[in-house]
Amino acid sequence: MNERDSEAVAAMLRGRGYSIVDGEQDADVILLNTCSVRDQAEQKAIGKAGYLTSRKRKHQPKLLVGIMGCMAQNRGADLLDQLPDLDLIVGTQKFHHVPDHLDNLIRTLEGQGPKPSTLIDLEAEESSQNTIREHNKEGSISSFVSIMQGCNMRCNFCIVPKTRGKERSRPIEHIVEEVEELVAAGTKEITLLGQIVTSYGRDILKFKDKKSPFVQLLEQVQEVKGLERIRFTSPHPRGFKDDLIEAYRDLSKLCEYVHLPLQSGSDRMLKAMNRPYRVESFLNIVNGLRKAAPRMTFSTDIIVGYPGETDQDFQETVEVFKEVGFDMGFIFKYSPRSGTVSAELQDDVPKEVKEKRNQVLLDILQEQSMKTNQSLVGRIEEVLVEGPARKGEGMFMGRNRGFRKVIFAGTPRLIGQLVPVRITEASVTTVKGELELTGMEDN
Repeated sequence: MNERDSEAVAAMLRGRGYSIVDGEQDADVILLNTCSVRDQAEQKAIGKAGYLTSRKRKHQPKLLVGIMGCMAQNRGADLLDQLPDLDLIVGTQKFHHVPDHLDNLIRTLEGQGPKPSTLIDLEAEESSQNTIREHNKEGSISSFVSIMQGCNMRCNFCIVPKTRGKERSRPIEHIVEEVEELVAAGTKEITLLGQIVTSYGRDILKFKDKKSPFVQLLEQVQEVKGLERIRFTSPHPRGFKDDLIEAYRDLSKLCEYVHLPLQSGSDRMLKAMNRPYRVESFLNIVNGLRKAAPRMTFSTDIIVGYPGETDQDFQETVEVFKEVGFDMGFIFKYSPRSGTVSAELQDDVPKEVKEKRNQVLLDILQEQSMKTNQSLVGRIEEVLVEGPARKGEGMFMGRNRGFRKVIFAGTPRLIGQLVPVRITEASVTTVKGELELTGMEDN
């Protein structure tokens, strides 16, 4: 989501005549787009901003430094207590005002106006969800499309409703038009984005033929000519009703990969987190998806050390983690976030216990990722070629439909193409293979 917001702001600035430089040392303006999901993310952003404002104060008085996004929304003017030399603080519904704000600040630097205090823009704005649609004009093989903003859930650990506001959806026709423009510019794969992407459209649309607004959107994006693949993130388990599960069976462009946040494998902890599902219903979703698409792969989010989590609760999480066979995942050590229900609870799981539980799941994740990757050896996989690999002359990188990274020898003309690759070896994070000239028919 932040990557998409940053791209949109960069595209708006380019349209205004700004240019992107290769390194921050060459920049006249530096904007940090920030996250507040974990305290560590905020501390890293504050540390980076402190370094930049110190450089501004000592060596580059005309350097403009701004903070955007969730931390800006969460902390607001309080950031100035630690970072008094900031020029700009912009909230999550005001990204599209950044070009105007920078123009005004630059005019001030050039002596065309009085020196202002830090410019702060955090207010909610109606229809802000419709403003994040600008893309880099050169196009991309794989592109993000923001379909909504905000979140109506009230998970006790989560700060997102505070920083992103209530759910606000874009019209289907606007989203489809954006996808068509991207495909015309060279995009082959679309990832639809939302805080809870499966809740899309419930504020503006009704169910139709027992299909949710989100499934209706998927069906229309499926019809875009020239588009090869559809992905989405991040969903909520409650969004996986029969219509969405059946979409994996019926929509050929919808890839067999789901990011399905579990958070905990303990019913007791799920209730404490205010997550509106239980382990049994979660596993029913997993089984339904595997029935609809047998080669489905799953990633997840897990929080270890949530207040009150016992050894038994954690062991139940381990068991579910293994049963599903998650082979990609984000595992977080719980940290209190101001403004959430859990922040009022005693953070009673010792740091060393959180570290140990985190490592246990990381070790299992590595084993399960290796198992999945080894299962691909000998198979011919359809790979969307994204570009040169980071290492190896003549080596290229792409992903299969299950989101596995595939490395193989190729040529630049293959970029943007779907090619058959026979997998020959596997590691925990990637698989390697060889172009299969005979195609996919024997797989």
